[in-house]
Amino acid sequence: MISDQLHSTEYNPYYKPYIDNAADIDIVKGLKYNLDTNIEFYSKIPLLKHSYAYAEGKWTIKDILLHIVDTERIFAYRALRIARKDKTPLAGFEQDDYVANGNTKSRNLENLLSEYKTVRQCTIALFESFEANQLEFIGEASGSPISVRAIGYIITGHENHHNQVITERYL
Repeated sequence: MISDQLHSTEYNPYYKPYIDNAADIDIVKGLKYNLDTNIEFYSKIPLLKHSYAYAEGKWTIKDILLHIVDTERIFAYRALRIARKDKTPLAGFEQDDYVANGNTKSRNLENLLSEYKTVRQCTIALFESFEANQLEFIGEASGSPISVRAIGYIITGHENHHNQVITERYL
């Protein structure tokens, strides 16, 4: 399990389920694997389900995909700042505000998948640029310490979590 390989000071315990949900492989390999599998996963979802929410106040499948994209952007930015030894504490973000203002009603799934692919390719390039020692650098985000490598695993584990929710509650 990935969380067994990371020191407990590398991330807030809140992120443990996401880290545990990441593939037990190299970060870059996991990012590349998820790129392929997620495009296939979302591409197979019937059109009628794209704007479906399983309960009042829950996100639609398009909202979830944009949430994954937005979260990856934010976490990749955090990884960049920490890997470059920027000691400035990084603020948290309100995911519901991002979803509420993401304009997914006027976007189709293909457009969102294109954005996902672009962001993922940028994240892969970023993590490929890091030296091994940079993955161990620790900064502060949302008031807690976090390492660059924990961020890499959180990105894939977070999307795996949401894909499980979609499979269980939306399809």
